Amino acid sequence: MGMLEERLDPRTAALLIIDIQNDFCAEGGYLQRERNYNVSFADGLVTKIGNVTAVARRLGMCVVWVRSIYDFKYLGAAEIAKRGEEGCCLEGTWGVEFFRLSPAPDEVVIDKHCFSAFRNPRLDSYLRERGIRTLIMTGVATNVCVDSTLREGFFLGYHIVVLEDCVGSNSQAGHEGTLATVRNNIGQVISSSTAVEVLARATATNSV
Repeated sequence: MGMLEERLDPRTAALLIIDIQNDFCAEGGYLQRERNYNVSFADGLVTKIGNVTAVARRLGMCVVWVRSIYDFKYLGAAEIAKRGEEGCCLEGTWGVEFFRLSPAPDEVVIDKHCFSAFRNPRLDSYLRERGIRTLIMTGVATNVCVDSTLREGFFLGYHIVVLEDCVGSNSQAGHEGTLATVRNNIGQVISSSTAVEVLARATATNSV
């Protein structure tokens, strides 16, 4: 078994879906409405994430949904100062809801109040209880919450695999910068089609 097959063993790999929420991805969401961010990439991105998620579910893999909740009552002074005004991903609003995809009843949702999902200790505990060793990273934004989460996951000892066509950002430079850093220093960057092929091979091998 090669390194990638070992990393993408469905028994020990988890699919992380980060911040696929209306305020980040939808026309009329906070980033498009208030900051004039270009979110046109989101539709195609979410389609690919949905395809990978369907495969992961079929293989019985661990799927984890990460959701940002940024009400100021949860944030520290530095975060509040940087944001400047409240309004993004507020509890109980349309903006905080998942964009075009949703968790299955048996899939966990990890809420976070900063860029890294591992600031919520429940994530690490949940993964370790299930024997997870590899994190398959998808979601937005590549250079912000995906980047922060994968770095901390790496520091905690998880192998990192980023699906380059399942992460996105309004900043192409930021997107490419994170992918380059992962390739050079952290883990592996592959396409979603490659991931699906490797997962299928690993499943076939494990069933023999």
